[in-house]
Amino acid sequence: MNGELFDSTIPFGEPELLKASAYRRYLEELDGDTMPGAQSTRLAQLSPSLQADLLRFEQRGGSSEAVEVVAACIRHSTRVTIYLQCADRVVPLSVFPQERLVHCPMDIVELVARHLPQLRVMHLEPATLRPPGDTERELIGDSRLYHPIAPLLWELAVRGPRRDLLPEIAGPAVYRASPGLDLRGLPVNGALRAAIDRLRRQATSLAGVAAWPAFDRERAARLLNALYLQAGLIVSRSHPDAVRDGWFG
Repeated sequence: MNGELFDSTIPFGEPELLKASAYRRYLEELDGDTMPGAQSTRLAQLSPSLQADLLRFEQRGGSSEAVEVVAACIRHSTRVTIYLQCADRVVPLSVFPQERLVHCPMDIVELVARHLPQLRVMHLEPATLRPPGDTERELIGDSRLYHPIAPLLWELAVRGPRRDLLPEIAGPAVYRASPGLDLRGLPVNGALRAAIDRLRRQATSLAGVAAWPAFDRERAARLLNALYLQAGLIVSRSHPDAVRDGWFG
């Protein structure tokens, strides 16, 4: 990654973070205290609308992916803290959608450079921290640990574990890059830049993007996810090519 996207915040050694094994035991104790049939303690403190969105991932029988969870929190404009397993430690990542910021107690360059492909969501809860400038000043964290959310979203989509389209943009559809898409500060060059320029000019299906030079289906899905998370993707399901994919794809 791209250390130039983020300012290093913890230059000497690793931060003191809870061990994943200890945090897992804590979560198991919480689940053990939950009544049969009750809402999962992993979601119970969140808003009903966000709970319903996240339950789709719970019901698949697997763990939620970081990019799915962050996308849902942004979509619902909800401040949350996502507890991520990074190797044998737990990193609480606080997401502030309206302010377009994240707070991370680990050096974010280290997080993205070394741990991004293996990140696993362990728990979510409403954020206790507040963003800079909030009236509850005592809840504002160290200013060095706040970062713009856009570079992290880009890296999660392009280099994170998820290889398929996010559910919100999957299915029969064609895609275009929004005219207002802002790529400043993002590592976009070469084939990615050429593909985005092409998507500005023409609506294209996932299969169409996958057939472009230097692309395959996974890389095409990652690019479309990245554009979606930057609020820079137009999805059309009524376009003739999308309808054709629905019938014959």
